[in-house]
Amino acid sequence: MLEECKSAKERWGGVHQLIDNWLNSRQSLIVVFCNLSASKPLSNEEPLGTTIQNFCEMMMDYCSAGHFEIYEQLINEAREYDDGGLDLANKLVPRLDALTTQCVDFNDTYDKHCSLEQLGKLSDDLSAMGENLEERFQLEDQLIERLHNIHRELVTE
Repeated sequence: MLEECKSAKERWGGVHQLIDNWLNSRQSLIVVFCNLSASKPLSNEEPLGTTIQNFCEMMMDYCSAGHFEIYEQLINEAREYDDGGLDLANKLVPRLDALTTQCVDFNDTYDKHCSLEQLGKLSDDLSAMGENLEERFQLEDQLIERLHNIHRELVTE
């Protein structure tokens, strides 16, 4: 879809909207993560399984959008502007791939019915996932800043 746009303003303006929507989904993911982290696994509060499944679904959607939409568009933008941003992408994307693998592993462990043994590890696993997400967001922000925001002024001219 974005490849069909004729002008840089059309094309990269569309990427900007895509990124904005993705960052909004990031904010929602953070809220659900915080709610899940604050829950008590073995209490009678809101069913924990529903909260975990919601978090896993949102996290996988977020990761998928990053890998199959956002990073691809940012890399295309880096290629078009050819100002060294591709080197940064080549450095950061493999690390993002590794972080995604950790997200998939968490999803595989907790997305469906959890045993009591798994729930006993949830607090530690959530702590590790929080660190994973924090690193992921920092790397993604670097990509956005270097591969997109830096070109925004050029696009609006």
